[in-house]
Amino acid sequence: MPARIVAFSGNTHRPSRTRTLVEAVAAELSRLRPIDLKVYDLVDAGTGIAVAGRSALPLPAARIVEGIESADALIVGSPVYKGSYAGLFKHLIDFVAPEALIGKPVVLTATGGGPRHALVVEHSLRPLFGFFSAQTAPTSVYAGDTEIAEGRIADEIVRARVAQAAAELARLLDAAPSAVAPAALPVAAVAR
Repeated sequence: MPARIVAFSGNTHRPSRTRTLVEAVAAELSRLRPIDLKVYDLVDAGTGIAVAGRSALPLPAARIVEGIESADALIVGSPVYKGSYAGLFKHLIDFVAPEALIGKPVVLTATGGGPRHALVVEHSLRPLFGFFSAQTAPTSVYAGDTEIAEGRIADEIVRARVAQAAAELARLLDAAPSAVAPAALPVAAVAR
């Protein structure tokens, strides 16, 4: 059975370099194993996502959150703003139930204006998904403004990292049945 993969790009417009990057990881993963892929951009959440509670989310945003929670694995990416992930990206992730991501395999990606933003994945995204006790792939992928051009990855090193991250995600998916089931960990243990 194909693994259900959600690729989520935290961009408010299309096309975007972030979507190109998450789609590249997904394409490489699909070469390694069968997948059922859903790709969302933040813009797909629609207007009105600046709400305080999940029950007030507009239907398109609620569907993205539900897709993230029910996926077998995630490929997430955010553009870098002021040295961190996008605020609306984080706002939408805040609606995800913490227990829904326990042990879930995740590849982290980001795009930014240049090399000085490269550590955003390690300093911002990895701790965020660590809070959820997600199983993040060791290899993350960052691409600056010159490394993605005309809707494709133009840099050989970034392409190699995409392939490595996808291979790690495939291995994490293969190992998932032996992982600790999310129900085995109480939510209170996650918050510690």
